[in-house]
Amino acid sequence: MSEKFGDYRGSFKCVESVPPEEAKELHEPVGVDLHNVHRHDAVIVGAGLAGEYAALELKKAGHDVAVLTKIFPTRSHSTAAQGGIAAALANLEEDHIEWHFFDTVKGSDFLADQDAAELMVREAITVVYEYEHMGVPFSRTPDGKIMQRYFGGHVKDFGRGPKVLRACMAADRTGHALLHCLWENCVKLGVRFYPEFFVLDIITEGDRCLGLVAWDLINGGVHVFHAKAVLFASGGYARLFNISTNSRSNTADGLAIMMDNGFPIEDLEFVQFHPTGIAGKGFLITEGARGEGGYLINDKGERFMTRYAPSKMELAPRDIVSRAEWQEIMEGRGIGGQEYLYIDLRHLGAEKIKERLPQIRELSMKFAGVDPIEAPIPIQPTAHYSMGGIPTDINCRVLADGKSKWLRGMWAAGECACVSVHGANRLGTNSL
Repeated sequence: MSEKFGDYRGSFKCVESVPPEEAKELHEPVGVDLHNVHRHDAVIVGAGLAGEYAALELKKAGHDVAVLTKIFPTRSHSTAAQGGIAAALANLEEDHIEWHFFDTVKGSDFLADQDAAELMVREAITVVYEYEHMGVPFSRTPDGKIMQRYFGGHVKDFGRGPKVLRACMAADRTGHALLHCLWENCVKLGVRFYPEFFVLDIITEGDRCLGLVAWDLINGGVHVFHAKAVLFASGGYARLFNISTNSRSNTADGLAIMMDNGFPIEDLEFVQFHPTGIAGKGFLITEGARGEGGYLINDKGERFMTRYAPSKMELAPRDIVSRAEWQEIMEGRGIGGQEYLYIDLRHLGAEKIKERLPQIRELSMKFAGVDPIEAPIPIQPTAHYSMGGIPTDINCRVLADGKSKWLRGMWAAGECACVSVHGANRLGTNSL
């Protein structure tokens, strides 16, 4: 722990977190109210999808689990994910996990760890069906299967074919639907939540993490959490940029704590800029809007992606589309010479927009002053997702040296972790 914790740094031990032969006398921290000392089998930092899914599985396995979050759990940033969750279900047309794997690796600029990418695409199908069985209200096909839509970079036949329907969707509120369902299941099983607790530091001794220290934002006061296992699922760092799709609560606290304790961080240079953030505001217009058939147009009314990705057009990988947009703007084809372009949904028709993209219509009307049924939405590339983070192995164990040495008792998952399944660029719907 760092010096900022003054007189209660002490010698923190948790006898439950070490093998019996290594157990030592338990010393309580000096200067902390003993009512504020907690013990759990596992403590998870962050109540987004990664954190709550881990909590649910640990609770099912019979462990005492606590989840710390600085906001109320259902306000976590995972609710902002709109378009879908990728899985090769083949509900509407032919698809294979091998195609999904190829697209993921190619979309990463071939920098993804391929063992991690293979595991992700194989597990994705099982995870989606588990969500369905939990009660997630996915959109449905006429015969009752999970509805899937097109998304950028997802194509058939190892990149040679046309686009493929792979993004499993709950209209344009997929993250909201998933997180609320997870929250309900966690509450049902008795997962212990500590809402509005801000994590300050981890407790380590040698090569072991023994717990963490947090501040109670409601009542004040320092709390100490002893645990056999600590999982950071605390989100990414794209909020560092002036205009970002990330919520104001998404401030990369986990990464900051690890850096403050001298641990390495991996691939910080890989930040994804989403092609369609509302100009000047950052609110996300889901890629699902392009998956449903939306057009990107410049000041001349041209679908400019014909110059950059004539086969995939608006559904090229995000890095390609964002670079194309910026080139259009730099060459003077931004709308009215300004630093933004348009996404046009008018040709989709009012019925389809209201059914498939209701939240996009609401966000556009509220933050851009535009009803997409009647006019195009002003958009620009916007900081969106962090590919870098806390280095982990394929089992999410934190690597203390960034290579192979495990910081025992500590894991990281979700956007704060770097396994690296996304390489230099993440495909849309591969995050959930």
